[in-house]
Amino acid sequence: MNTGTPIHKPRIVIVGGGVAGLLLATRLGRSMGRRGDAEVILVDRGPTHVWKPMLHTFAAGTWNVFQQQVQYLAHAHSNHFEFVPGSLKSVDTARGSIQLHALDIGATRVAEERDIAFDELILAHGSHANDFNTPGVSQHCHFIDGQQQAEDFNTELRATLARGFVTAQNVDIAIVGGGATGVELAAELSRLMEIASAYGGIKNVRGRMRITLLDSSRRILSAFPDNVAQSAMTQLQALGVSIITNVRVVAADTDGFSLEDGSRIEAGLKVWAAGICAMSVGVGQLEVNRSGQIVIGENLAAKGRRHIYAIGDCASLTPAGGDRPLPATAQVANQQAQHLAKHLPKCLRRGTPIPDFRFQDLGSLVSLSNYNAFGTLGRLGFFRGGFIQGKFAQLSHAYLYRRHQFLLHGPLRASALWMAEQANAMVQPKIRIS
Repeated sequence: MNTGTPIHKPRIVIVGGGVAGLLLATRLGRSMGRRGDAEVILVDRGPTHVWKPMLHTFAAGTWNVFQQQVQYLAHAHSNHFEFVPGSLKSVDTARGSIQLHALDIGATRVAEERDIAFDELILAHGSHANDFNTPGVSQHCHFIDGQQQAEDFNTELRATLARGFVTAQNVDIAIVGGGATGVELAAELSRLMEIASAYGGIKNVRGRMRITLLDSSRRILSAFPDNVAQSAMTQLQALGVSIITNVRVVAADTDGFSLEDGSRIEAGLKVWAAGICAMSVGVGQLEVNRSGQIVIGENLAAKGRRHIYAIGDCASLTPAGGDRPLPATAQVANQQAQHLAKHLPKCLRRGTPIPDFRFQDLGSLVSLSNYNAFGTLGRLGFFRGGFIQGKFAQLSHAYLYRRHQFLLHGPLRASALWMAEQANAMVQPKIRIS
């Protein structure tokens, strides 16, 4: 009879089921979880995952959110990890545990505050737009940082459009933030009106929606190369979007935005898509930057910590020799998740240190619905940094999402999901109308 001491099974806790967190949980579940080498736990406040770069399509109602979402519980069961619903309250670095907020579903208290101990902790709880404490923004603006927020905006959008059509009034929408989210949302709203007008029955559908895009920088898409930004601006203006740059919003109210120069932008529907800051949680003694992001070293570990990592939008990593942190993009989050998925098992089994993460810049893309797409190729290959647009850029943008599905579900299920989408598109309306 074996009387030896049982081998300790490490507990890996991943907080946040976004692009990075869910991919990491899936990969570790398939490897260490399936073999019983570790207990893998994913914590997220919602029951489903959607690819964050698609949120603007759900907000506009041009894409079926219910068909694209991944149910955490079912996915966890299929991939050998555990899903725990909850929202992170704090990290106790001394005790090696996290505390979750009490969990409510509707008016029902489902669970009180709980602690979860960990041997390895990966924080991937994401980020949200930064309102910079601008008066009235939190009360009067929509944010598009998660699935529920996108659905809430779509609900009000449909109600506002219906009211405008009944009363023959224009619908004014103002978007603050000329980054990828704001730019893509403006194009998607234009596409919504184009599809709606094709159904007939209401005259001048597209002309009744007036979209204004505001940004404090000298141009939209300030994180993109000039040629990408200029091409996107030209396309949006051709769609009738009014673009105002070099302006600062100082307040929001029920009827619109007040600007620093004393002028106003009137809008019944307002979206705030400017800035970025990490989700507000108590991270104990972990070092954070001004945006609340956890400062990490090149091995993705929090500064001064061996068993706590941060990846994705909630983390700030300045590469060796770099003068600024890596951008908060799905591309960075995806590569960081794959880096940990590859090396963390070796670290736990053999004590092999996790090597430094090296980001491979594969380029940047912005997609303006079905109208066009613009971007640049990365620093690899023969056509380094080359400008791309049109069909090739659109296919490249679509490939990013299909690759995400492939990594989560495998080739057979990802292919089946794609075929289901095509079949659904043949029989369902192209926009959400109820």
